Amino acid sequence: MEQALAVDVQHVVKQFGEVTAVADVSLQVAPGTVYGVLGPNGAGKTTLLRMMFGLIRPDAGTVRLFGRSWADDGPRMLDGVGGFIESPRFYPYLSGRKNLEGLARLDGGVDGDRIDDVLRTVDLADRQRDKVGGYSFGMRQRLGVAASLLRAPELLVLDEPSNGLDPAGIRDMRALIGRLAGEGLTVLLSSHDLHEVEETCDKVTIMRTGSVLYHGSIAELRERAPSSGHRFVTSDDDRAREVAATLPGLRIARSEEGDLLAYGRQDEIDAYVAALVAAGVHLRSLEPDRAPLETLFFLLTEGDAAPEVPA
Repeated sequence: MEQALAVDVQHVVKQFGEVTAVADVSLQVAPGTVYGVLGPNGAGKTTLLRMMFGLIRPDAGTVRLFGRSWADDGPRMLDGVGGFIESPRFYPYLSGRKNLEGLARLDGGVDGDRIDDVLRTVDLADRQRDKVGGYSFGMRQRLGVAASLLRAPELLVLDEPSNGLDPAGIRDMRALIGRLAGEGLTVLLSSHDLHEVEETCDKVTIMRTGSVLYHGSIAELRERAPSSGHRFVTSDDDRAREVAATLPGLRIARSEEGDLLAYGRQDEIDAYVAALVAAGVHLRSLEPDRAPLETLFFLLTEGDAAPEVPA
C-alpha cells in the first residue's frame, strides 16, 4: 500500500474580507522530506500553516496530513504532527522543564525520559531548571521545538523558526533541523530567508501575495537562476532607465539603497554599459549585487512584474 503524503494541500483558498491571503495553492510533501515555504512577509505562508493546523478553515480546497482531513477526522488530523505557528509562548516564571511537563500533561502525558530526550535534542539539558524568563530568544525558539517533539511526531511544522535570531542562533537552529531530518523526521518550515531554505530544505514552494510562483527542488531552482544582478550608480538614473528599456532581455529594478539593479546575461550587461556611455550617462559605480539564486528570488518576489518559474 502506497504511503500517504505527509502534507497534501489541494487548491486551497482563504480570504479575509476582500483580501485573498491564499489563492488556489497546492503542494505535496513526501514523508522524510525537509520542505520549505518561502516568500516575503505577506506572502500567505502563515495563513497556509494555520489551515494545516486547523486553526482556520479554508474557503475552498482541502488540506490532508497523512491522509487525514479536519472535515473527516477532526482533531485526529493532527495525530503525529507537532510544531508551532509564529513564536512559541511559555510561562516565563516557570523553568523550561516545568513548561514542558505542563504541556505534556495537556497532551495526554509523557514520561520523564521523553522530556530528558527532547531537552538533549535541542541542547537545553543544562538550562532546563532555569526560568524561561531568563532564556534568550534563540533558547525559547529551541524550547518550542522541544515542546513540538514531546509527542514524537512524524511531521514537524515550523513557522519562521529562525526569525529574530542572531547569527549564532540561526546556526544552531539550522543544525537542529538538520539533525532532526537526519533522524527521518519530515519537516515543513516557512521562511522569508532564502539562505535558510537553501541550507536546510530539499524542496521549496515560493509564494508571493498568496499565490505560488515555484514548486520544486533547490537544485532545479539553481538551474533556473539567471546570471547575477549588477548594481549601477549613474549620474542620471532616469536616463539610465530609458536606455535600459531599449535593450531586450535586460531588466532594471531599484535596490533598497536607491541604486539601480540590472539583471541579464553578461553580454547584455556589457551592451548596457556601452549604451550608457553612448548616451552620455556617467557610470560612477558598477559591481555584482547578488548570487544567481538570490537574483531569481528577488525577481520572483519583489520585481515589478514577477514572472512565474515553471516547475
